[in-house]
Amino acid sequence: MPSRVRTTVLALAGDVVVVLVFAAMGRGFHGEANPVVGVLSTAWPFLVGAAAGWALPTVRRRPTALWPSGVSVWLGAYVIGMVLRALTGQGLAVTFLIVALCFLGLFILGWRVLARVLRRVAGRR
Repeated sequence: MPSRVRTTVLALAGDVVVVLVFAAMGRGFHGEANPVVGVLSTAWPFLVGAAAGWALPTVRRRPTALWPSGVSVWLGAYVIGMVLRALTGQGLAVTFLIVALCFLGLFILGWRVLARVLRRVAGRR
């Protein structure tokens, strides 16, 4: 697999993992009979939002860049995710809005910062 394709696939996977971990951690605070269904029901609006961010050509060209790629995926996941939650009657408590904004931002941008640091360290060797 060419390096550019591999980078894009890994970046997309990184964003999906962040959203799934966010949903799993959130669902972990609630007792559920079927945690997999619960995680997926929480995650899907944010995954759709992240996919909207990924639909931008700049994200696909430079998927590991903080700006505009990371910010586009983060805000797409958050804003579209919350709109879809509202449209489907899911909760939008103020604390959830704040936690989601911070968690998604920290980790969608955070893995990109970590990747940049690791690339620089590897480049020095």
